[in-house]
Amino acid sequence: MTPSPASPPENVQADLAALARLARDIRLAVLDMTRRAGSGHVGSVFSCAEILAALYGRVLRVRPEEPDWPDRDRFVMSKGHAAAGLYAVLALRGFLPAARLEEFYVDGGSLVGHATTGVPGVELSTGSLGHGFPVSVGLAEGARRLGRPWRVYALLSDGECDEGATWEAALLAAAWHLDNLTVIVDYNKVQSYGLVSEVVPLDPLGAKWESFGWAVREVDGHDLEALLEALDPERWPVAGKPRCIVAHTVKGKGVSFMEGQVLWHYRTPRGDEYARAVAELTGAR
Repeated sequence: MTPSPASPPENVQADLAALARLARDIRLAVLDMTRRAGSGHVGSVFSCAEILAALYGRVLRVRPEEPDWPDRDRFVMSKGHAAAGLYAVLALRGFLPAARLEEFYVDGGSLVGHATTGVPGVELSTGSLGHGFPVSVGLAEGARRLGRPWRVYALLSDGECDEGATWEAALLAAAWHLDNLTVIVDYNKVQSYGLVSEVVPLDPLGAKWESFGWAVREVDGHDLEALLEALDPERWPVAGKPRCIVAHTVKGKGVSFMEGQVLWHYRTPRGDEYARAVAELTGAR
C-alpha cells in the first residue's frame, strides 16, 4: 500500500529512496540484458523505469509467490516492445529468478523480445501497438461484471496514441464508466523513427483524453512522489470515470548520451557505451 498522509516524513523519504533504487536496478538489469542479446529497446524502458518501480514497488496488489492469485491487480504492458523492463521488475520483485534474465532475446531463451505470456506475472502478450489497451478495457469490464475487486493498469507508449484502436477503446471505457481502469501514457515524445511532434503531433494530449470522458492528470513521469499520488485510486479517487495519467518522460532517462535521442529506440549498448552507462547510473564516474 501507499504511505498514508500521516506517515512520518522520514518513512516517506525512505520509501521513495527504495523506489528510486528499484528504478535504477531496472535500468541496470536492462542494460545487461540488451547488451547480451544485442537487441532490445533500452530508451523505451528507461523512460518508464520509475513508472514500473512505483507500480510494482507500492501500488499493485499482487503476490510474487502466487502470480495467478485470482484477486490480483492486472497490469498490461501495452507498449510491449519495452518487455525487458517488465521482465526486469518481475525478477527484482521475486516473480521469477534473476538468473532467468540471461535468457532475454537469445536463441533458446524463454524471455521473448516483446512481452509474452508464460512468464510469471505477464498478463498478456503484447507488442503490436494499440492491441494491449483494448484488452485492458475488457479486463476492467470483466472485473466489474464479476463483482471482483481487481484493478487494471495499462502502460501505453505515445506512439500507441496514433492507433485508432486506442481511441475506440478509450471511448468504450468511458461509456462503461470503468473507474477500476487506469492508463499511463509514457509520453517520452520520441517514436521509433522520429520525434512525436514531427511524426503525428499529439498535443494537447491530456485534453484529448479528457474529451473522451476520462479523468486526467499530467505528471513528471520520473517524479516518484507524483506518480504514487496519481496511481493510487485512494489518493486520487475518481467515481464513474476511467483515469489517464499522462506521464511526461525522457527517452533514455538516466544516461546522458541516450536521453532524448531517437537512436536509442533500437540501439543497444556497444563497446565502452555499456561501461559509461553503468557508471552514470551507479554514480561511479
